[in-house]
Amino acid sequence: MKVELRIKRFDPEKDQKPRWADYQVEVEPTDRLLDALHYVKWYQDGSLTFRRSCAHGICGSDCMLINGVNRLACKVLVKDLGRRITVEPMRGYPVVKDLVVDMEKFFAAYRAVKPYLINDEPAGPRERLQSPAERERYDDTTKCILCGACTTSCPSFWANDDYIGPAAIVQAHRFIFDSRDRGAAERLEVLNQREGVWRCRTIFNCTDACPRDIEVTRAIQEVKRAILFQRI
Repeated sequence: MKVELRIKRFDPEKDQKPRWADYQVEVEPTDRLLDALHYVKWYQDGSLTFRRSCAHGICGSDCMLINGVNRLACKVLVKDLGRRITVEPMRGYPVVKDLVVDMEKFFAAYRAVKPYLINDEPAGPRERLQSPAERERYDDTTKCILCGACTTSCPSFWANDDYIGPAAIVQAHRFIFDSRDRGAAERLEVLNQREGVWRCRTIFNCTDACPRDIEVTRAIQEVKRAILFQRI
């Protein structure tokens, strides 16, 4: 199967603005887009730059805009994309080079919601137990791989990159509703700020973009209700 990859390129050392580059690639229909990008880099243009690591949809490194939709290059198959495929960096963050964006602001938002268990109570003789129902309460948001697909698909974020973003809210949700955690009030205070959870306009782009099928919009609404009623 021959496909044409139309890739948005930008090298800050050479380019004044982004440009498009076209590559003809022969692949198997069941190959992933990541395989096609590797072919370009290894055999056609070694300067092509993109992030990837595990190649199995776990690390979240290779999220990019594929045919106008945020996806993981290691999960989407060429046969599902057609014979002309456009590939761009995620929207909303500065482009470092080609398909690599500067995600420092993304991870600053992540750190701001304190994405770790907070519990200063004296440790008991055994681990802190949870019932299956207590674990299920936040199970969905434990699946986040911090790929950035949800945040960079959000129009509210495009309009205001100070918005903390869906990914950070998902990470906060995971701990806010953990029965062992005692830091919910701290996180809710962060999310109740001007650039916090209230910037969400319930557009559902984040839910549609998530490669892990997390119900992101639902999690955001649950955090909003927790702020309003302070019931955890």
